[in-house]
This record gives sequence, structure tokens and C-alpha cells, in this order.
Amino acid sequence: MEVTGKIKMIDVTKEVGSAGFKKRDIVVTTDEQYPQHISVQFVQDKCDLLNNYQVGEAVKIDINLRGREWTNQQGETVYFNTIQGWRIGKVQAEASQGQTPPMPAAQAFEPASNFTEEEHDDLPF
Repeated sequence: MEVTGKIKMIDVTKEVGSAGFKKRDIVVTTDEQYPQHISVQFVQDKCDLLNNYQVGEAVKIDINLRGREWTNQQGETVYFNTIQGWRIGKVQAEASQGQTPPMPAAQAFEPASNFTEEEHDDLPF
């Protein structure tokens, strides 16, 4: 799966827990009719992938959805979801994407020389 948009925010790397778990969040704003601000978390050695990016850049982030279950002290089960990034890349300018190659000039085509009036096609129009 992937998320594409412009970087709105890049957080600093944070260390949580006593085991030295590292995480770093980035928020990407999608480019659609109703833009969404998607928070994506990079963990451990993947945190450093965000060092080369700045707010405002258009990026594509490859993600995995993670879910976990936790039971609190009252015995209630709670579920958490995380969007975890594992690769990020800059998006090329829109002008270079989706363009069709230019049509060749009419002079590049040789005119039909073997066509006679008697030949016709069966098209109804």
C-alpha cells in the first residue's frame, strides 16, 4: 500500500520504553477533493529515511497497516492501528507524468498511392 501527498510535518526521532525503541512521525497531506492529513510512523533504523526530506515536498510512502490488541487494568480490550512506513521517495513533477508523446508531423507519413475510386470500405458512415 502507499500514501502520496505533500509533507506537512516531520517530527524528531523519539525513544520510547526502556528497550530503546525509536519512532519518528511524518504527516502527509493527500491531493484529492477532500485532502486528508495522514500520519505515518517510521520505526527503528527506518527513522533515518526521513532525514533527506523537508516540509512541502511531494512524496510517496510505502506503508503497512499494523494493528494490536491491549487489555487495560479494568479488563477492557482496546485495539490500536498504526500506519507504518518502510520506504519513502520523492514524487516527480506532474508535468512529466501522464503525458502522451507528441504526434509526428503529417509529412512523416507517406500518402497512399495505390488507392482507386472503386475500392471502398464497408463502414456505414
